Amino acid sequence: MPNNDVIKERSEIMKILCIWEHNGGDSIIYARDFIGAYARGASKEEALMKIPAEIRSYLSWVGKTAPDCLEAEIVQEKLSELTVNDADSDVIFDSERQPLNAAEYAELKALAMKSARDFLKLYNAIPDKNKSVLSARKTFYGEIPRTAFEMYEHTKNVNDYYFGEIGVPADNEGDIVQCRQKGFELLESQPDFLNSGVIVGSYDEEWSLRKVLRRFIWHDRIHAKAMYRMAIKIFGSGSVPDIFRLGL
Repeated sequence: MPNNDVIKERSEIMKILCIWEHNGGDSIIYARDFIGAYARGASKEEALMKIPAEIRSYLSWVGKTAPDCLEAEIVQEKLSELTVNDADSDVIFDSERQPLNAAEYAELKALAMKSARDFLKLYNAIPDKNKSVLSARKTFYGEIPRTAFEMYEHTKNVNDYYFGEIGVPADNEGDIVQCRQKGFELLESQPDFLNSGVIVGSYDEEWSLRKVLRRFIWHDRIHAKAMYRMAIKIFGSGSVPDIFRLGL
């Protein structure tokens, strides 16, 4: 997250430094300094066009006001062989190779926990968690989650995977807030956990603590959007609170 002095007057231009991950045309654009913010598109140009709205939504979610002018700039590119259009990803940001200091870790952990709490609030607000308007479709990880219950379970159950990639023996027990909190406690019990560096995990993918923190928030945001979008289609606008400030 940028410091408050990054967001000054509404008339200023805010430059959004972006990472572009793509497989052919299919693209994900990540906002480097807005941890977890992203946009997808069938092309780089389509994804980039969505970034300003995504940053305004993200800043509203964290309680900040965006300036009128937002300008995206790509500072890193990753050509991927993965199914990027389904949000499969293996990029590590250049900035994620750096160790965290205690203050940075506390800030990012707080944001990851806020994301988990807000995801749980959104899920609990949905009147019928087993209704769906989505068609069945296969993705790289299996059938797409079609109901709020399936989306919630899928989002919660990456906990052991993400923590496990940096050597933390977490599990998926409890709700999304409880298992994530427990994972952080296990992480913090390890000596010098802030300086664990880059680790080669499953499928030769590079991981770091910074990347794990970003992946949690990013993954929550993907499925919060899907859950909220489906809920208002089924139950109507205003039936479910827009906790993530998506403005759909």
